[in-house]
Amino acid sequence: MKVTLMKSKIVVLCVVSMLLYGGVIVAGVEKKGPEQITLYGGQRGVVGFPHRQHQTTLGDCNICHNIFPQKLGVIKDLKNQGRLAKKRVMDHCRGCHRNRVKQGQKAGPTSCRKCHSK
Repeated sequence: MKVTLMKSKIVVLCVVSMLLYGGVIVAGVEKKGPEQITLYGGQRGVVGFPHRQHQTTLGDCNICHNIFPQKLGVIKDLKNQGRLAKKRVMDHCRGCHRNRVKQGQKAGPTSCRKCHSK
């Protein structure tokens, strides 16, 4: 009887552990940051950025976040501190979009007015 009770407890513990671990994995996958972000765009105006769409399309956060950390307002802060070149983010985005066009893939805008809005 003691062996059966011990086995039952181990099975229950394993099941509970798997459920908790699975919940953590699902929560991590579903929480990908905001769907839409408004980025500081300098004198030309803000840039509406479809964050979730980029995450889904690119699949690798470091494609962008190797330039700046994942923190709200960080682009403007880094520029004000002189730690991010004036058009570094724009050049990165536009370069990626242009490369995708060259490869015959669907891409985002490449002109000022399509991104910036005053």
